Amino acid sequence: MSNKIKMIVGLGNPGSEYEQTRHNAGFWFIDELAWQYKATLKEEKKFFGSVARISISGSDLWLLKPSTFMNRSGQAVATLAQFYKIKPEEILVVHDELDIPCGRIKFKLGGGNGGHNGLKDIQARLGTPDFYRLRLGIDHPGDRNLVVGYVLNKPSPEHRQQIDEAINKSLKAVPMLLAGEWEEAVRFLHSK
Repeated sequence: MSNKIKMIVGLGNPGSEYEQTRHNAGFWFIDELAWQYKATLKEEKKFFGSVARISISGSDLWLLKPSTFMNRSGQAVATLAQFYKIKPEEILVVHDELDIPCGRIKFKLGGGNGGHNGLKDIQARLGTPDFYRLRLGIDHPGDRNLVVGYVLNKPSPEHRQQIDEAINKSLKAVPMLLAGEWEEAVRFLHSK
């Protein structure tokens, strides 16, 4: 894990009807990060998303919220990455994760996609699963037949608060991640 992160992508679905749904946790993260660093996300048609450039501790960083639907997220990621010559292992994708309890966070490089359509498309477009993932736990509805309805609905106020707390905690780890302090970041993010 020696690469510097040069792009952070938050996954979600465009449109006001999806704004408050669990599947948009990645968007919530990017919005908060942009707000903290006083950056304005601008819709860039050529990158299929909203983009901002920020500097944290001397590291330049691209923020991206794809404007395509979740299952086409890879189009925006691959286009921005190719344009700025950003390697897959320099990309951090922030997304909702069913297989983690609500409010918990996991950070890793590579791995499967766990059926997450956004990750599936990014892997296909980049040609590799070797990008970083910041996984924000949203819980599982208990039955796989209920998953689509679950991720496309608003979390309960209690769950929303837990997700927001996980986002705030994750934001504190961003400088560590940008500095390549992987072990410290993982210890911090994975702690209760």
